[in-house]
Amino acid sequence: MKKLSVLQTIACILAYFVGTQFGFELWQVAVFAWLPIFLGGCIWLWWFRNVFFFRDPERRIPHGDNLILSPADGRLMYLYPVKAGEVTSDKKGKKIRISELTKTEMKDAQGWLLGIYMTPFDVHYNRAPIDGEIRTLHYHRTGANLPMVDLWEYVNFTLLRKAVDMFAAPFHLENERMTMQIQNGKMVCFLILIADRFVNKIIRFFQEGQQVRKGDKISFIERGSQTDLFIPYERISFRVRPGEQVYAGKTIIAALEQ
Repeated sequence: MKKLSVLQTIACILAYFVGTQFGFELWQVAVFAWLPIFLGGCIWLWWFRNVFFFRDPERRIPHGDNLILSPADGRLMYLYPVKAGEVTSDKKGKKIRISELTKTEMKDAQGWLLGIYMTPFDVHYNRAPIDGEIRTLHYHRTGANLPMVDLWEYVNFTLLRKAVDMFAAPFHLENERMTMQIQNGKMVCFLILIADRFVNKIIRFFQEGQQVRKGDKISFIERGSQTDLFIPYERISFRVRPGEQVYAGKTIIAALEQ
């Protein structure tokens, strides 16, 4: 015999109590038993969408001039070297120009590219990975955003908490995005904020030419989304590996070798 879940057991007890005490019809008992569960589910969905999703926890920002922090909460999906302005996709076995991701000219760029996928359960505020000035902001619009993940990839991300390499997937090259260059006297990095299918807008909190401090909130992307970080240096000591969970303004991604 199939065992009842806790909610089913509670519903049966309520149904029995109401039916025996008040003489209600069976359909009335069923409505009474399941209505609180239905209403509870609706309240939870409202709270998740309007409260939990917009949470903004305090972060203790690590200090160090040569440190590069994570720009987003999420799972680190990939970490690829960039050579002569190109990235070789292990999954697709072909080369992709970094300019196809940034939608800006990045001729002969060298360095490293990493990608962080943010599920609906992650905090969706992006933070500055380094101190510096926002030198350039480039917004690339598209007609309709493509979905980022299929059902199995979504299960891997949200339930199994595994990384899936989605580099050079159709959405990665085509969806709406904002590319932001942050630079100081010692280093520079490029953030590529990529919107998911149901995201209508990437909200930014700074303008071109403004100064940001490491760990400052610089943007917000709704629902599932992705943040790529291009570090145009080859001599980098990384502190994380693909598959790890990282946190914006808290996790040290890498250190620039002196």
